[in-house]
Amino acid sequence: MLQQQLPADEAEFALLFEEWSAKSEIDEGAIVTGTVLSVNKDFVIVDIGYKSEGQIPIAEFTEPDGSISISKGEQIEVYIESRENDMGLVELSKEKADRLKIWDEIAEACENEELVEGVITGRVKGGLTVDIGVKAFLPGSQVDLRPVRNLEKYIGQRFHFKVIKFNKKRGNIVLSRRALLEKQREALKNQTLAQLEEGMLIDGVVKNITDYGAFVDLGGIDGLLHITDMSWARINHPSEMFEVGQTVRVKVLKYDPDRERVSLGLKQNSDDPWLSVEARYRPGQSVAGKVVSLTDYGAFIELEEGVEGLVHVSEMSWTKRVKHPSQLVAIGDDVEAVVLEVDSRSKRISLGMKQAQQNPWDVLANRYPPGTQVKGTVRNITNFGIFIGLEEGIDGLCHVTDLSWGHGNINPADLYKKGDEVEAVVLSIDPEKERFSLGVKQLQGDPWMSIQAKYPRGSVHKGKVLKVLDFGAIVELDPTIEGFLHISEIAEEKVENIHRLLAEEQEVDVKIISIIPEERKLGLSIRRVGEPDDEYAYDGASSEAATTLGELIRAKLDVSNLPSRN
Repeated sequence: MLQQQLPADEAEFALLFEEWSAKSEIDEGAIVTGTVLSVNKDFVIVDIGYKSEGQIPIAEFTEPDGSISISKGEQIEVYIESRENDMGLVELSKEKADRLKIWDEIAEACENEELVEGVITGRVKGGLTVDIGVKAFLPGSQVDLRPVRNLEKYIGQRFHFKVIKFNKKRGNIVLSRRALLEKQREALKNQTLAQLEEGMLIDGVVKNITDYGAFVDLGGIDGLLHITDMSWARINHPSEMFEVGQTVRVKVLKYDPDRERVSLGLKQNSDDPWLSVEARYRPGQSVAGKVVSLTDYGAFIELEEGVEGLVHVSEMSWTKRVKHPSQLVAIGDDVEAVVLEVDSRSKRISLGMKQAQQNPWDVLANRYPPGTQVKGTVRNITNFGIFIGLEEGIDGLCHVTDLSWGHGNINPADLYKKGDEVEAVVLSIDPEKERFSLGVKQLQGDPWMSIQAKYPRGSVHKGKVLKVLDFGAIVELDPTIEGFLHISEIAEEKVENIHRLLAEEQEVDVKIISIIPEERKLGLSIRRVGEPDDEYAYDGASSEAATTLGELIRAKLDVSNLPSRN
């Protein structure tokens, strides 16, 4: 060696020269270890074993709060940017050294299928950005096992990822969290399936909610909790009971290992309340509940969780004609009712709201005994009578036959209009059938009770022919009294064709030949008008002569379908 051939002082000099020569050879782009010599305002000076020190901009060590994260004497790895600058210092970079080191670590992790850790930092088109020491891309499809609508909720969270694409030259790194989750889920799934059996209780986490149920993660496998198996009570939507991420203890109802399908139940954790409903609810019992559903035919009332009763529209009010339950109640209303019937097998309870109140028809029977004079307003007019409103929801019917003592066909619409005030007499009240019968004509005395004084036998009066029949005619004496003129009492000679002698609206003189007030029968004669008043002459008067127009008409008509006068 050179040192052995030279004197001692010269050998020492030669050694120093070789060391200097070695230090003068540095490679740009290399990563070397150096020692911090000083930290000043603009740069950090580092000894890298070269003839010249190196400098790193102080910005690479400045924290967000302005503090400096380096101090004198520390050893750091640096990247050689270039050789001496104008000031004779080597340009160095700590950040590039760290970045290149990280790239090497990522390349090794990708090659060995190892995981990397990072923090999701932002949202970009198609996915998220992740800081794993360098910037990496996490596609939206690789964030979770299921598609994620709100990617922003992951920002700021730290996870482990698998590197699925790596290109150092282009600086591209693609990560996947889904691949890691799938691997974990598969292991967990096998563990869960090994112990899963029908009838067991198991804890799970609500993973997804649909209109028809909720999917519960049991540990690597999802089970369906159908909406009908969530509660014994009525549920309109699963979101009323659950939210994503909620832990729930469920029962395995069915398990198909071949198809890996699991049906779950929650309400099965408790007994069906209908099994003991007859012990808690009996006919006649007063109950309280909340309106949970309305239909055209009634309202469903929740009496307790899982037990509902139906109030039919006909059982809602004693007085109102309820066409739809919404006229009286709304969903959410608290109501009182009475149990009418319980059928646990069919899971039906019939309720009545009106039974929780006093029946006004029972009160009416005491308030308005027959014969009571009342005053009301015409609420409705029909061809068989008028309805008179006496109290709220209470109408009395005055049948057409009770409007007037007069004869003939009366059209109520010709006599009254809606809103007219009318006085009447109570005829009868039937609380059971909810019928209230009134009469207007009863306000005046019955003209038939004084018929003998006004139309005594043997007296002659003028009358008007109302109706001509084949066997006689109906003659009106006044608006309230009519009599029957038999064909044999028209003329002395036999009458073959009555229509040649009499016509409707014709005025005639008639004699009263028979009277039966209690049967409202009055017999008339034309041929006896000129005869003397011989009491004996009337004794043989035919009973046919005392037939009323009403009886004649009723004999020809089927009156079974006419409205009731009650």
